[in-house]
Amino acid sequence: MDPALKNRITAELKDALPELPRGLRSVAKYIVDHPSDFGLDPIRDTAKKVGVSTYTLVRLAERMGFAKYDELREPFRHALVSAAATVEQPHWVDSLREKDDFSRIQAAAALNTMAIVQRSLEHLQPEQMQRVVSMLLGARNVYLTAVRASYSMAFYLHYVGRMALPSLQLIPRHMNSAIDDLHSADESDVMIAITFTPYSRETIEACTFARRKGVKLILISDSEIVSPDFSADETLIASVLSPHHFGCYAGAIAVIETLLTLLVEEGGSAARQRIRSYEDLRKNTNAYWVAQKKR
Repeated sequence: MDPALKNRITAELKDALPELPRGLRSVAKYIVDHPSDFGLDPIRDTAKKVGVSTYTLVRLAERMGFAKYDELREPFRHALVSAAATVEQPHWVDSLREKDDFSRIQAAAALNTMAIVQRSLEHLQPEQMQRVVSMLLGARNVYLTAVRASYSMAFYLHYVGRMALPSLQLIPRHMNSAIDDLHSADESDVMIAITFTPYSRETIEACTFARRKGVKLILISDSEIVSPDFSADETLIASVLSPHHFGCYAGAIAVIETLLTLLVEEGGSAARQRIRSYEDLRKNTNAYWVAQKKR
């Protein structure tokens, strides 16, 4: 079997997404986001995970030009690599598992965190990171937006990143909408947007507006396919699989830390000087607590 067939199908699914009906679009997005699971699972399991009928999966296969469902699935089976990142299990995790139920839950959470960090970092290709860093350093303005849980990551990226990248601006400002702050943006600017499933309406609208203005877009997300209304110039994928109801963001933070390291390094002496000046400012204004000597 042609080893490139899986990649070709994936590219065709991405291109077809905007034109697909809702049910077929859900299946196509699932295949793009979870190719290993799609190749591994029986049709009923895949239908259950996507929340559609098995007939919908068959319809997508026919829509993509295959005579039957298994012909669509087979290239993914052939290229199957487990989507679950392999992490060497430390001895202390084994020790936790041998204790009570509470400890076993803690062990599962720890393994999940290590796995998604590894999986997220595996996605980062040096060529892509170099493009991203060059895009950011060459921009007139770099806007950064996120809401709700993702806002905490955007705040941290801005707090540290502005020392290496003085053009970095966290939006919205002053209780505005992000779109207000993008009003004067143009093709010389870049926006970083952070959003994970379920995607925030405000962030999607800001991305759509920014793209209409010609702004270059860097997305930090769990999927390349977030909305049919826009496409990002670059997408940094972070796994957010979680043993609890909400996403686990350890992988996203690992991606952000990598980006910060590269920005500081590529920023050169100017970036290092700005970092020193911020540190001097904090020391001079007593920003850090210091224990008083006892008399």
